[in-house]
Amino acid sequence: MDPWGSGPAQHGTAGAVTLVEGSTFCLSESGGGIEPRRAQGLFVRDTRVLSRWRLTVDDQAPQPLSVQYADPYSATLLARTTPPPGRADSTALVIVGRHVGDGMREDITVRNLSGEPIDCAIALEVDADFADLFEVKEGRVGAGPETENRVDDGSLEIAAPALGIAVAVRAADATFDGRRLRWSVRLPARGSWSTCVQYHPLLGSVEVTPRHMCGSSIAHSAPARRLRAWYENSPRVRTGDPTLAAVLRRAVADLGALRIFDPASPERAVVAAGAPWFMALFGRDSLLTSWMVLPVDRRLAIGTLQSLAGLQGVREHIATEEQPGRIPHEIRFGRAATKLLGGDTVYYGTVDATPLFVMVLGELHRWGLDAATRDELLPHADRAIEWIQRYGDADGDGFVEYRREAEHGLENQGWKDSWDGINFADGTLPEPPIALAEVQGYVYAAYLARAELAADLGDRDTADRLRAAAARLKAEFNTKFWLPERGWYAVGLDRDKRPIDALTSNIGHCLWTGIVDEDKAALVADRLLAPDMFTGWGIRTLSSDMGAYNPVSYHNGSVWPHDNAVCAAGLMRYGLTEHATRVIDAVLDASVRFGYRLPELFCGFDRAEFDAPVPYPTSCSPQAWAAAAPLLFLRSLVRLEPGAGAAEVSPAVPERYLPLRISGLRVGSEVLTVTVDAHGWQVIGRSEGTRRAG
Repeated sequence: MDPWGSGPAQHGTAGAVTLVEGSTFCLSESGGGIEPRRAQGLFVRDTRVLSRWRLTVDDQAPQPLSVQYADPYSATLLARTTPPPGRADSTALVIVGRHVGDGMREDITVRNLSGEPIDCAIALEVDADFADLFEVKEGRVGAGPETENRVDDGSLEIAAPALGIAVAVRAADATFDGRRLRWSVRLPARGSWSTCVQYHPLLGSVEVTPRHMCGSSIAHSAPARRLRAWYENSPRVRTGDPTLAAVLRRAVADLGALRIFDPASPERAVVAAGAPWFMALFGRDSLLTSWMVLPVDRRLAIGTLQSLAGLQGVREHIATEEQPGRIPHEIRFGRAATKLLGGDTVYYGTVDATPLFVMVLGELHRWGLDAATRDELLPHADRAIEWIQRYGDADGDGFVEYRREAEHGLENQGWKDSWDGINFADGTLPEPPIALAEVQGYVYAAYLARAELAADLGDRDTADRLRAAAARLKAEFNTKFWLPERGWYAVGLDRDKRPIDALTSNIGHCLWTGIVDEDKAALVADRLLAPDMFTGWGIRTLSSDMGAYNPVSYHNGSVWPHDNAVCAAGLMRYGLTEHATRVIDAVLDASVRFGYRLPELFCGFDRAEFDAPVPYPTSCSPQAWAAAAPLLFLRSLVRLEPGAGAAEVSPAVPERYLPLRISGLRVGSEVLTVTVDAHGWQVIGRSEGTRRAG
């Protein structure tokens, strides 16, 4: 089966509808309805520019039938009019084609299903409260700014003058009654009526041009062209397993939609963290996602590195936790977000984005990076190394720690950044500063990545210095973090350098980076796959034997697909293939129950207890590193490692995925095809350094 072609499979849903394109997204009910008191609306640049949408036919809301998705940014909402009194069947079908992208366009059609003409009154109620995304997400929308409306030449403009923000709702054939659009329609027998409604945000001095204009072809819009190019430039995969095929198709489509393009540099793409609430550039999320996506596209990693380099810290600023050389955590634009982030749009409170920046640059170099871009980014990598050694290791003990500096900042600044995400085995919380296990692994890998870059450029002194730093860190890590009586690594060290002894999935990240001693890897693998950690749907974030365990928590017992992908890659790195494939099989099995779209996370109940994974109530979907997880699974199964002049391939693919064929895989200047079947494997390409068969 071919996992990705021209677009994602269409499907229906009885729940909410999420459409996303770049930094624009729309959340609605399945019938298209949007209510201001719910977490719904049309959002552009973190601002809700449409807070109410209610379509009626003869004063009755149509009854939803289904939702059909054409692309991540488009859907067709089907509904029927209310049946006449005493009858079971309705006489008209209502079709709303909704397309988002720097605004929104709707193609509304009412079709007469009967053999008699129909007269009907169609009305569309709209409103805008211009609430900040965080206010909507957290259910704390207040009275909001004072708004006013103005009607002029087929357009209703709703504005908040105090904010300099407005939205124009345009429909040339409508009449306007306050914030209601009206049409009086006579439908002939079997006939239909259509109109187009345009929602155009006006964000102060920011020029926002909708991607889908009335009268233009959706198929020829910029989002459609970009998505087609994304598919066309992606490697082609064929597999005998329908689950892997479907989840890869969904993953590639979602990642294509989660890309954000900088208006000042339209050729530069970065990946947003996830929909609906994290359609912004995040340091950790975007870097890890772009790493996972490298077999599909190198431009995301380049764009992400360039964009983060442009925001790299240059000063000490407590309110935003900015420090020289530090890579930011999050970039936001909304009003409440600016307040949350210390009066700025950029917040720097993350301990891992800075070493991950160096890691991704080194990995991108191995996949193939032009010299000009490499030389542009190298000074930023060196500033990141300086941050690691000066600010990250403030006490000089050789480990990188974090402590919140800003009152409003994040208490925990690793990937488990909820307030209680790091804890001792008995459930008590450690005192900062905290040195996380996986962060030491990232720093170790960052030193080696920069050393390899230096060696390739003939800078022997830098290469030797950083390799020595990596060796010292690895030795100290395996001494101070290893718990021999437990058989696992501490999740961190607290303020007093005491091991934080909870058993967590973080130790799988340590396998991924290679900081784990060889003699400890099998013990770590066995602990990750033990019943208290492995649910049958994946590895839990926290062992069920720990004091803080809760299967319906964000970080203390849930299952995260990206976390499992990193763990599986780490297991493969140490040759623990059976452990790795068990993890991959489990998460892919779970994807079936989510329509093949892996969510940000799901609950950590055991597979033996419930025959389907239990959704986490506020999980993002689509979410970038969850969408990218299947790509890292695929790379791990093939055991593909790029390198200077050669690619190493050593597949460990279970029978369920065979035959497997990946074509159009770009490593450096080479284009490779990898084939794995019951008889063995083969690599076809121009690189003489690539192993041909096995």
